[in-house]
Amino acid sequence: MTKMKAVNYSELRQNLKSNLDAVTDDQELLVVHRPKGKSIVMMSLAEFNALQETLHLNRSRTNRQRLENAVENINSKTNLVKKPIAE
Repeated sequence: MTKMKAVNYSELRQNLKSNLDAVTDDQELLVVHRPKGKSIVMMSLAEFNALQETLHLNRSRTNRQRLENAVENINSKTNLVKKPIAE
């Protein structure tokens, strides 16, 4: 589960580097509360790209079903044997 931190706009500005480091280094989501309920969420580019990929893979019902079947197949195998990686 992704960690989430919330700050107000002033705190974000005062501690910009440490807040951005938390987002990029710790994969933490940062909610920035702004006046009039116009809050935003900051996330790392890697986290955003992973989210976009997940949305893309789940966009079609057929592909989503194939992925679910593959996960069920993997989870049902109790004696998986890993092959050593050739060096």
